[in-house]
Amino acid sequence: MVSVPRLVVAAPASNSGKTTVATGLMAAFAGRGLAVSPHKVGPDYIDPGYHALATGRPGRNLDAYMCGPELIAPLFGHGAAGCDLAVVEGVMGLYDGASGQGELASTAQVSKLLRAPVVLVVDASSQSRSVAALVHGFASWDPEVRIGGVILNKVGSDRHEALLREALEETGLPVLGALRRAPQVATPSRHLGLVPVAERQADAVGAVAAMAERVREGCDLDALLALARTAPGLPGAVWEPEQRPVAGARPVVAVAGGAAFTFAYAEHAELLRAAGAEVAVFDPLRDEKLPEGTAGLVIGGGFPEVYAPELSANEPLRAAVTELASAGAPVAAECAGLLYLARELDGRPMCGVLDASARMSRRLTLGYRSAVAVSDSVLAEAGTRLRGHEFHRTVLEPGAGAVPAWGLHQPERRVEGFVQRGVHASYVHTHWAAAPGVARRFVDHCRRRAV
Repeated sequence: MVSVPRLVVAAPASNSGKTTVATGLMAAFAGRGLAVSPHKVGPDYIDPGYHALATGRPGRNLDAYMCGPELIAPLFGHGAAGCDLAVVEGVMGLYDGASGQGELASTAQVSKLLRAPVVLVVDASSQSRSVAALVHGFASWDPEVRIGGVILNKVGSDRHEALLREALEETGLPVLGALRRAPQVATPSRHLGLVPVAERQADAVGAVAAMAERVREGCDLDALLALARTAPGLPGAVWEPEQRPVAGARPVVAVAGGAAFTFAYAEHAELLRAAGAEVAVFDPLRDEKLPEGTAGLVIGGGFPEVYAPELSANEPLRAAVTELASAGAPVAAECAGLLYLARELDGRPMCGVLDASARMSRRLTLGYRSAVAVSDSVLAEAGTRLRGHEFHRTVLEPGAGAVPAWGLHQPERRVEGFVQRGVHASYVHTHWAAAPGVARRFVDHCRRRAV
């Protein structure tokens, strides 16, 4: 039974202020000495970085599409273990989920799976009494979603706030906060959203502190904590990676990190360790060699296009990666990792492991994917089914004869990625908690190489 007090921060639509409020709440409560567990609905990698900065704990994702609804409560329990409070930031609008699949992967669905009260953040900048109709509609749309209160954002004046509060009295929902219209907290964005914390650590600390101050000034933290404590216990087991007994040395799995490779789910490293690996993080922007004894390599997502000159200039590391892959070592690469393994990116030499050329484009490729493994690889047997997510503005032009990694069945049928000796490289991000056999299979391949 999981009995951690919890809140879900949602909104009627994107750009209403969810991230500011959720991150500010996390930091404000952490500042009170509470152990706060941060969570994010959906596949987003960037917001959890700000959540981690606010709380001092890993930001964790709750994605009912990639992991399945049945894993949401167990994964939540794993992340929130030992905490005084959990704050879950929603995605898009409250009822928006996987395209064409009803409530699947929506904030509303996750709130129900967690039996958590929802705090609705409303952009009130262009309305007064109409706010009551908006809130009433969201509160009554699904009776199983428990909206416990409202935080008004972008409020213009004392008079404006009074009108909004008066209108909302008719809904019976309490106003738990009102944030004045103000210059946006300095959280710069670019082609894929906010700039990750790892790229602006000092500035990000100031931004999170500013969010916390806004929330402290404008929200009733005591009332919000009291609401969180009304969440009932969650029955069922807590997710834990299956620990495998290890005889002898643990194979070293090098995991790319640093500013260029910031996209990673916390559970992946936990699964690798549980499967018997020693995880060694390295920075392709700074380190000129792979960690000592590297038997396998994981290169996740991020922004290699932003750092292409620096990645290309690190010739010793590129050579080390090429040598490792050429020797047949297990290599798992997602999105940014795929680009790094290509022959070139925007005309700059990369590792050249794959016969493919990559470049930036104006088109955003974004959405959930249903995938089946086309070929046997270090990650999966042919026929293995997984769900994933694509999120990039690059295109890849493969050479002739490439063996694909995945057959995709949503939204259209196509093949994608590369399987080449020990290399599995793809644009598709996956969440290994949904298929822990992926990590075990990868570590087993690394162990055979390390012997």
